[in-house]
Amino acid sequence: MDKLNFLTAGMPLQTGNKGYKRALEILNDMDLDGLELEFVRGVRIKEENKEIVKNSSLVKTIHAPFYINLNSKEEEKIEASIQRIVETAKIASEIGAFSITYHAGFYLGMDKTIVFKNIKKQTEKIVEALSKEKISNVWIRPETTGKATQWGDLEEIINLSKEFDCVLPCVDFSHLHARYNGISNTYDEFAQIFEKMGNELGNDCLNHFHAHIAGIAYSEKGEKNHLNLEESDFNYKDLLKAFKDFNVKGAIVCESPNIETDCKVLKDYYLSL
Repeated sequence: MDKLNFLTAGMPLQTGNKGYKRALEILNDMDLDGLELEFVRGVRIKEENKEIVKNSSLVKTIHAPFYINLNSKEEEKIEASIQRIVETAKIASEIGAFSITYHAGFYLGMDKTIVFKNIKKQTEKIVEALSKEKISNVWIRPETTGKATQWGDLEEIINLSKEFDCVLPCVDFSHLHARYNGISNTYDEFAQIFEKMGNELGNDCLNHFHAHIAGIAYSEKGEKNHLNLEESDFNYKDLLKAFKDFNVKGAIVCESPNIETDCKVLKDYYLSL
């Protein structure tokens, strides 16, 4: 991508019940760059809305359903999880979304090495299914997660990404901050993340980045809930400085409850640097 884009997580709050057409107008009016379609409750979009989004020049990503666990002990849940990811990727390809993201699974008390093998095995099935569908224009991105019970620390997702050409991390910086009860919140820590990803995954990673940012509440157990930036201790200003210094391109998706307001805060601050 040619620059860093700022996207809302879902339609702006101002949209109300007026749908995607109005949502895209609001994003244009606010000089925001696009949106992440939220399929968190299911892979559903009307054909007319699909056409509206497809015909927009704004940047698009999709968040797949929350009901995914590639490490489930129940085979039917694994198969359903794979299907949800594949269906999300199909729609992404159709509407021109460059990336999809999802929470890959839970440890369920199992050894982390075994969990990695299990999730890698299921990711192979996802990649094979997308290859059969001839979908090659969408990045598949497991997201860094906010609780120690969830699979998906940065190291795990980087290691999984090394195994597949179409897989890269979605880095939720707020989740990383919450997962470790308040670390990952300084310029040096952010810079180390970009250095590590660039060194281990190459230029594609930093030139087609997919990130989530929000204020966040947390405890020693990790993420509690998202907050607006001004209500949180998350150091978004130093993070944006690191984005700038490392010339990262791609998409930052704002997941704050006030959605477009904080998205505009992020973009305006970044452009001021």
